[in-house]
Amino acid sequence: MKPRPCLLNFALLVMLFVLSGPSAFTQPPRSTEDLFISDNPVGRTGGNLVVSLRSEPKTLNPVTSTDVSSREVIAQLTSDMIHINRSSQRTEPAIAKAWKVSANGLQYRLELRHGLRFSDGSAFDADDVVFSFKVYLDEHVHSPQRDTLIVAGKPIVVRKLDQYTISVELSQPYAAAERLFDSVAILPRRLLEPAYNDGKLDQAWGLGTPPQLIAGLGPFRLKSYVPGQSLTLERNPYYWKVDKAGNRLPYLNELTYVFVANADAEAIRFQAGDTDIINRLNADDYSVLEKDEHAGSFHLQDIGSSLEFNFLFFNLNSSLPSQLVRKQIWFRDARFRQAVSLAIDRNAMVRVVYRGRGTPLWTPVTPANNLWVDTSIPHPARSVEDAKKILISAGFVWNAEGVLLDKSNSPVEFTIITSASNAQRVKMATMIQSDLKDLGIQVQVVSLDFHSVLDRIFQTHDYEAAVLGLGAGDVDPSAEMNVWMSSGNDHVWDLGEPHPSTPWEAEIDRLMEEQLSATKRRKRKALYDRVQEILAEQAPIICLASPDILVGAKNEIENFKPAALDPHTLWNSPELFLSSGGSL
Repeated sequence: MKPRPCLLNFALLVMLFVLSGPSAFTQPPRSTEDLFISDNPVGRTGGNLVVSLRSEPKTLNPVTSTDVSSREVIAQLTSDMIHINRSSQRTEPAIAKAWKVSANGLQYRLELRHGLRFSDGSAFDADDVVFSFKVYLDEHVHSPQRDTLIVAGKPIVVRKLDQYTISVELSQPYAAAERLFDSVAILPRRLLEPAYNDGKLDQAWGLGTPPQLIAGLGPFRLKSYVPGQSLTLERNPYYWKVDKAGNRLPYLNELTYVFVANADAEAIRFQAGDTDIINRLNADDYSVLEKDEHAGSFHLQDIGSSLEFNFLFFNLNSSLPSQLVRKQIWFRDARFRQAVSLAIDRNAMVRVVYRGRGTPLWTPVTPANNLWVDTSIPHPARSVEDAKKILISAGFVWNAEGVLLDKSNSPVEFTIITSASNAQRVKMATMIQSDLKDLGIQVQVVSLDFHSVLDRIFQTHDYEAAVLGLGAGDVDPSAEMNVWMSSGNDHVWDLGEPHPSTPWEAEIDRLMEEQLSATKRRKRKALYDRVQEILAEQAPIICLASPDILVGAKNEIENFKPAALDPHTLWNSPELFLSSGGSL
């Protein structure tokens, strides 16, 4: 008997095509599209990748998102005009293919790529860019990006010159202006302008929004979301990058995020093969997984120092509880801080806290920042004898029992607070406690919940010393303005200063302001080097150590090139592919 044609399967295929729309399949490049050509090795199309997130995203709205998980997913759905390459740490063309700067440094003219489309197939042009910046700069929207778009106290001005050209005007020359555009996602005006006009933009693009109502210029688009479990993205069929063979990127069909409770759970799922890439391991979990690395189907990488710097600092605030005033006499003496710094064994700290997978620090600019680190900063080895000489010069003495006494014969003792949820920092504080015993200093370590630590440091100022960590989102000095400027919100050792309280802080303020408007990189480097030198000399924060970036991936993943800047492992997601071309 002659076989019957499979009409049912054909009908289902037609139905799927109609429901999903013609853009469900990757669109071949058109001659009218001004595409970015990747210089990575040509890969194979297909396959699904599963990665983990330590918390569930709160939104898919680029304008209002603040949590790390949301921003990690949004980075795959959207694109910016000028992008910071996470490997080279330098800017490169993205949605803007080229730009020119005026002679006075106050105007940028950006040429946008022609013929691009959002992930829903709708056309992109300058109107979308102007709308996007209008939204980010609107004070009533309360976008966290707004602060980055304020230069010298005034918002940047974005104007449309023609369909594919815009101008950006600054109130003063700004050395890091190109980096302003990174991570400012370009929005589809067609989809979001109605919500913006109704004052409901903050309600747009929640996790429950139907996928067809969310569109971006990123390599992927939303496919599905299962509350409490996972979120799946699918290939954007209109993405604006191609490989050297002319194949439209990304290679992967899907990218799925599964939600895990904590770092240990993340490591367990990777070890079990449930996930394909792990973005950031702690040293203990890395050590456990290392035992299975050669026998397993994955490999681990220690790519070296991160941008995170952990540090000890003393309370130098002018407004503080009365019981701290006497101790602040010690804390305000740079010689006391220098002696404490010399007595800390940073190398031992790296061995114990990070199992050797970290870097001792004497400056907040870590070796991962290869563009701006000042390699001339001294790295003195631990020396209790040298520390004692400095303390003697500052008027301290020791009693018969070896206890350090100040000029009023009071014993030198203080408490270090740190977050109980960060085991590495608790270990650091405990090691400092042990090291300072050799100077006759009694230290008590108090572990508090993270929010209590922040409250004491940033609100009540009710602490003596603390161990904290900061991690820059970018390598450029402009990313640290809030930390080093005396008026900065993260100027942790003395918050809320109306003006610099010391000459050296005034010098840092001047240097940071000057480097921000310097247009020559060599001059900026010299200015920022001097900032690092002052920080090393005055020790307002005593830098301790930086953890290495520890990652892992299944062996079948190609073009895997983890970088120091976030996101460490998925920054080049469009170029990732599977050696087999199929699912893992």
